Amino acid sequence: MNVFANTVVTLNFKLFDAQNKLIEETDEPIAYLHGGHSGIFPKVEESINGKGPGDKVSVTLEPDDAFGEYDANLIRIEPLASLPPDLAVGGYLSAEKDGQEQVFRVTNIADGSAVLDGNHELAGQRLRFDATIVDVRPATQEEITHGHVHGAHGHHH
Repeated sequence: MNVFANTVVTLNFKLFDAQNKLIEETDEPIAYLHGGHSGIFPKVEESINGKGPGDKVSVTLEPDDAFGEYDANLIRIEPLASLPPDLAVGGYLSAEKDGQEQVFRVTNIADGSAVLDGNHELAGQRLRFDATIVDVRPATQEEITHGHVHGAHGHHH
């Protein structure tokens, strides 16, 4: 079976930065619901469309195709007194703004303040996404309704 809208695609992937350094790779295959359900980067999904098990793709992702451009307006400096006491560099905090959750990474702690960065760690970077399709199957009606994969390698309720 080939990949088309409302199929469940199982794949292995490797993600590289612009210097060809491996950032992340799968230990186990992942599965996502194909067809604009936000399960994978749209440019990757487009490259996988029509492919089948065993096929490989390699996609260069510009920042706008992946985690967006780096936005200096998402940097905040907050007094340590207003933050959790177990705060550490490399840790994460979440805050709600206008009903949306915003996640901040702690990038520095000094002089009684913490620097919080609301950008994704890979924002502003060109990436390469290499994938091998392991399996393709029709999605169940429940998966289509929920907009994500259920069962092995997917979401469990």
